Amino acid sequence: MTIRTDNLVVHYPGNPAATLRGISLTIPDGAFTVLVGASGSGKSTLLHCLAGLITPTAGTVTDNGVPVLAPEPRRGVAFQRDVLFPWMSVTDNIGFALRARGVAPAERSSRIAALLDDVELSRAVGARRPGELSGGMRQRVSIARLLAGEPAVMLMDEPFAALDALTRLKMQDLLTDLWARSRRTIVFVTHDVDEAIRLADTVEVLDDGLLADRLTNPLERPRHADDLADRPGYSDLRKQLHQRLGITHTTV
Repeated sequence: MTIRTDNLVVHYPGNPAATLRGISLTIPDGAFTVLVGASGSGKSTLLHCLAGLITPTAGTVTDNGVPVLAPEPRRGVAFQRDVLFPWMSVTDNIGFALRARGVAPAERSSRIAALLDDVELSRAVGARRPGELSGGMRQRVSIARLLAGEPAVMLMDEPFAALDALTRLKMQDLLTDLWARSRRTIVFVTHDVDEAIRLADTVEVLDDGLLADRLTNPLERPRHADDLADRPGYSDLRKQLHQRLGITHTTV
């Protein structure tokens, strides 16, 4: 199962220039692909096209050869702001996705417990509402609800951007562990170079609506944060990404 875009163009009405300008991209089944770029580069728009949330002006998106025309359960989406129902408990939020899939009531409790285990949350958290949770815990619940839908593809739009640095590293570890166990296809948007290096098999660099570069990550997994900078190849990859993104370094 492969996701492909062919000469994808998105031009919003009223904007003088297209947001995406002829993006052609292939994402293999089971790959962990990161889209990186500055704000306004088109990375979130591209992800929303892959999800079927935006209809392109021109070009095509296909998922396993089938045109992507609308959102579908096999492609789960996570956003920077979680979309948990604030009036529901954690258990009910996760259960909502299970009900939508037609999971029998008798099976839901055990499935919810397993999903909480997957995202390293205790059973006691299940009784709380989203407003009672930290940002990191809310994102764990969001991922659990996403997994409850059993998507083949996880499309993630800067889900960790609002988290503090330590929580962000923990969430990166959690996500890579989940990916290693399931080998779901993941497409992850970030503007953070170090996050891209920790997570990606392949980094797709977007610049002003164009696919500016494609870099293969040479670093073996697992990629622990405490020793990543010492790995052979890390500095070269980071330098390449900085150059492609126009990040310059000044000395004081």
